[in-house]
Amino acid sequence: MVPTSHYPRPFEGFLNLGADPSDTPQEKAYKATHILMSSSTAVLGAGWSGMYLALGLPTSAAIPLGYAVLTAIGLMVISRTKRIALFRASQMTMWLTLPFLLQWSLGGFANGSAVGVWGIGAPLLASLVGVARWPWFVGFVSLSVVSGLIDGSLAASPPSIPQVLITAMFVLNFLGASYVTYISLGYFVRERERTHFALELEQEKSERLLLNILPAEIAGRLKAGEEVIADRVDGVTILFADLVGSTQLSEQLTPDHLVKVLNDLFTPFDLLADRFGLEKIKTLGDAYMVVGGLPSAMPDHVEAIADMALAMREELSRHGVPGFGRLHMRFGIHTGSVVAGIIGKRKFSYDLWGDTVNTAARMESHGVPDAIQVTEEVYEALRKGYTFSPRGPIEVHGKGVMNTYLLESRNGSVG
Repeated sequence: MVPTSHYPRPFEGFLNLGADPSDTPQEKAYKATHILMSSSTAVLGAGWSGMYLALGLPTSAAIPLGYAVLTAIGLMVISRTKRIALFRASQMTMWLTLPFLLQWSLGGFANGSAVGVWGIGAPLLASLVGVARWPWFVGFVSLSVVSGLIDGSLAASPPSIPQVLITAMFVLNFLGASYVTYISLGYFVRERERTHFALELEQEKSERLLLNILPAEIAGRLKAGEEVIADRVDGVTILFADLVGSTQLSEQLTPDHLVKVLNDLFTPFDLLADRFGLEKIKTLGDAYMVVGGLPSAMPDHVEAIADMALAMREELSRHGVPGFGRLHMRFGIHTGSVVAGIIGKRKFSYDLWGDTVNTAARMESHGVPDAIQVTEEVYEALRKGYTFSPRGPIEVHGKGVMNTYLLESRNGSVG
């Protein structure tokens, strides 16, 4: 489930007033948490100031009031510039020093209700906004030690504050500091979870996209850091299928209609490849290429490709175009060895090379519509389990005379 914010939308808009379109999700979370922490403390500071002013302590009242005013000015600057570096430095400086100044003005630890505890906000804020926190923590410890050393002299002549109010301020200081810490940490954790969830979704999309481009095994090797993928594989079988009359079809149909026709045809082919455990290599316009035995070894790769071709031909019989008639394809199969690998760094693809690829392509291009033409090697591998009709010797471009066969059916049900 996506982590959601507990804050109303207008308040979310306020927290994001420093966000810049170029900010990363993490930078936006840092800025929003910083603004939440500072604005919450400024509101409390204004209240503290009013109380001290009512007690007749203008110096003490000026310290939290000054913080509230400077914070408001800083937020206005951020909303215009989207730059937070100066605001962050000034905020952490005020968080570290002003609580101790206020404590000293009130007469030390006891009379000041330990208001210096707010100084811990400086290293906390540094941690939440992603900057070095140790210098600020050392500063907090140092000022705490100094406060202890001078506490005796400060307590000698403290301002007149009723004891009940001193006790109440102890409670309010600890509750206020705890509250600001709680809401800031809670908001930051939720934002981080939302960012992490969004990154996971993007990673899943990237994974799915990668697996649509590459075989899962090859994608895994790339993610593992393998830079050059090139394998020689001896036992593979390749099937090419090409649409007959595609030029005339493209002239008769609109681009949208043509793409829909091809998509309606090739989508079932993809499902068949999954069904028979084969790897689709690519489509080239209206041609379809699939291989058995890659990227993982497959003992029955020749049979699986033959079953795929028969199932494709059966699927093809269900497809037609009004005004054009039923669709027809040529099929060609050959088996042998190939080199398989990835070429390029952008728009890369997993591809095959070698004489086996060329021969399978020639079987298709020199084939007969709606016929599955295979080489003698394929015939010898399948003749005991499948029915063939001999086509006889044919002249094949680049190969000379080859003895070929037409695959008719499997002896029994298709795999």
